[in-house]
Amino acid sequence: MIKRIGVLTSGGDAPGMNAAIRAIVLTAAVHNIDVIGFHHGFNGLLEQDYQMLLPQHVQHIIQQGGTLLKSARCKALHTDNGAQQAAAALHSLQLDGLIVIGGDGSFRGTLAIAKYYQGQLIGVPGTIDNDVDGTDYTIGFATAIDTALNAIDKIRDTADAFERIFLVELMGRHSGYITLSAGIAAGAEQIICPEFGTLTEANLQTILTPIQHAQLLRGKSSYIIVVAENSYPGGTTALADALSKALNIECRACILGHIQRGGSPVGADRILATKLGAYAVEQMVNGANLMMAGEVNQQAVLYPLAKTGDKQKQIDPYMVRWQQCIASD
Repeated sequence: MIKRIGVLTSGGDAPGMNAAIRAIVLTAAVHNIDVIGFHHGFNGLLEQDYQMLLPQHVQHIIQQGGTLLKSARCKALHTDNGAQQAAAALHSLQLDGLIVIGGDGSFRGTLAIAKYYQGQLIGVPGTIDNDVDGTDYTIGFATAIDTALNAIDKIRDTADAFERIFLVELMGRHSGYITLSAGIAAGAEQIICPEFGTLTEANLQTILTPIQHAQLLRGKSSYIIVVAENSYPGGTTALADALSKALNIECRACILGHIQRGGSPVGADRILATKLGAYAVEQMVNGANLMMAGEVNQQAVLYPLAKTGDKQKQIDPYMVRWQQCIASD
């Protein structure tokens, strides 16, 4: 019988993490389960930095960005000694289970602990990148798109006013989910992300040709290129400089950076976080272990933690084809 569990948020923060913590605490209370919240991710577990979480502690946090428990990455878990320490800490606190809210890196840390821990481990996908297998969407993705879209719309106003080319860099070094979605929703003329192939100085013409074609058709006008981070050697600023030289037109780079992680979660993220947080507790009560609580086709599902980082999930192939088609037209 589950009587006492822990919860932590790990890795990059994502809007909706607080909503997930709230759902976990409230659902646990229904099942008469005590909840301990560890501060600063797995570091709080290793350092015994924690607090009891009661329903009154999670009132009015569903609308808040960031994470009540704070977050961090933990290098110690990369070693067997660190994983053993984490498991020993869980055992010393007499925890029957641990729920980890984070991305695939956090889940790898969870699996490392599993070798030495006798209790149950459940993951809840919280990352703006949406790059976790086993769930259609991750907590924070919808808000990150809204944040990026709001910024790109404002940049478009300035681009229109000056008839200038802007390159907007979004997060997603290994995945184009944010870039493709925000780029399409913003009506960007071009989108550059890992799934579209590697961009180098040698094949820069693939970017230049559509711009030159647009100039012939429309003359001097605004032009927005949405770029996933690390898509070009030297970064997006270097890409803007290369385009400026090739086109003899001023091209500006705008890097949104960590602004995409912050802000109040949109309704979709609040609902998803609540659903997955509650489901994680219920499934732990039912005996689930080494699984992630995800959502597929609006149904809550369990997915093996060990497979969440397999990178089988792909961005929408139809939208990829459509974007490439209009960009080359």
